[in-house]
Amino acid sequence: MPQSSSPHALSHLSALHQPNKAKKLIESIADFNGSFYTDTCDFNFSGCCNSKKPFWRHQLHKTATKAKARMMMNPGSNKDDGEFSGQVGHRLYLGMDFGTSGARFVLIDKQGTIQAQGKREYPLLYMSEETMDWVSSWKKTLFSLLEDVPVSLRPLIASISIDGTSATTMIIDSTTGEPLWRPFLYNESCPDALPIVKSIAPANHTVCSGSSTLCKLVSWWNSDDSNKEHALLLHQADWLLWLLHGKLGISDYNNALKVGYDPEHDSYPSWLLSQPYSRVLPSVKAPGASIGYLQEDIRTQFGFPKDCVVCTGTTDSIAAFLAARATQPGKAVTSLGSTLAIKLLSTSRIEDARFGVYSHRLDDKWLVGGASNTGGAVLRQIFTDEQLEKLSEQINPMEASPLDYYPLHAVGERFPVADPKMVPRLQPRPESDVEYLHGILESIARIEAKAYSLLKYMGATQVDEVFTAGGGAKNRTWAKIRERVLGLPVSRAIQTEAAYGAALLALKGAQRDIDIP
Repeated sequence: MPQSSSPHALSHLSALHQPNKAKKLIESIADFNGSFYTDTCDFNFSGCCNSKKPFWRHQLHKTATKAKARMMMNPGSNKDDGEFSGQVGHRLYLGMDFGTSGARFVLIDKQGTIQAQGKREYPLLYMSEETMDWVSSWKKTLFSLLEDVPVSLRPLIASISIDGTSATTMIIDSTTGEPLWRPFLYNESCPDALPIVKSIAPANHTVCSGSSTLCKLVSWWNSDDSNKEHALLLHQADWLLWLLHGKLGISDYNNALKVGYDPEHDSYPSWLLSQPYSRVLPSVKAPGASIGYLQEDIRTQFGFPKDCVVCTGTTDSIAAFLAARATQPGKAVTSLGSTLAIKLLSTSRIEDARFGVYSHRLDDKWLVGGASNTGGAVLRQIFTDEQLEKLSEQINPMEASPLDYYPLHAVGERFPVADPKMVPRLQPRPESDVEYLHGILESIARIEAKAYSLLKYMGATQVDEVFTAGGGAKNRTWAKIRERVLGLPVSRAIQTEAAYGAALLALKGAQRDIDIP
């Protein structure tokens, strides 16, 4: 696939271009992600995620002094941080997750047992007084995470993979790898490009959204007058992996979905290849495919082995699903974070941009997903974490609430109802806070049930079991309410960290026949 030109687009998040606001935004995200109802589960939770294997408990060791990184070591280990209590010769697999507010690493063995893990917040670096330098921040964080891997475990690492935020788009120089423009963040929208994209793509295609990678590419292409001859499009995870393996122009079919790649036919469609900017598109491999060995200077600097392979990555949401080990059609993961997101493993591919529904390929199956604007953000508007815990204990989850709400953080819903003008419905409010919370939790459960019903109506595999991720997974009362409303078994996923899913991809890549040109 051609690997040449392409520049950049404007669609700045105003807060991210003002240092004080940017700092507050990142701090608030980090704070919210650690609270009772968030997108991320407890960081210092460790265990083998395969439900068919015994659950392993790990000891929490002292905090690493050079960073806000915490390491989890083997059961029964009484050694200092960085020491490995497993058998000599065991190989390990490193996964890294680059999320919205920071990054994490997880190191696992062949059985999926976590040997070490840690996290870093993104340092606040600025290109100018008003512009956040995300690229330098990500790069610094990557090498900080490598430093945080215990020294004695590094020689055992067989492979590495990274996940990044979906549709975070970079336009770089195809000869140097240096950015030609600031990155387009995952949640940035380019409405200027949407009419153009809709005119060339099939109706309701995944790219027909202002925040799609293709809209960002088109917006940049039409707004930048510089020489596009040496431009190349990469996603966040692609570029970070390039820093490790040194081969420019390689992506995976999960990250490439929103630029228009067709994972079913393993190619870019003709309607995209006929466009002038198609020459900036990267070549695409399956997630977890070997790309090359870790570059020698990095290998020697950090003490990794000569045969350490760098593998293609995936998106953060896909990595989080992989972490849950939901491997059979009909298994689903509901993420109860600030919003409600569902992902269902299906034998059929479903696409409908009107509802934000699209399918990622997972080997020979499809991961069908959609996201509602309801979720934990609404609860945080009304209750504190302490109130949520105490009130939940007083709810009888086996009794249905007569209250009928549509809890939204703001005006607008996308899935399972596509209505940008939908108004939040949180009235009438009873005198009892217990009854009020019961009504909200049950109403969100009804929205979840409607979402799974819609996916079935659209042709997806019938859901038969739901695993729960995110901060809301901690609420046992809510789980019982959802189980009753859904009429399905509901349980908390043992492991939900995206970095764990990335480590599973690294393991998968190491188990394949290594094919490095």
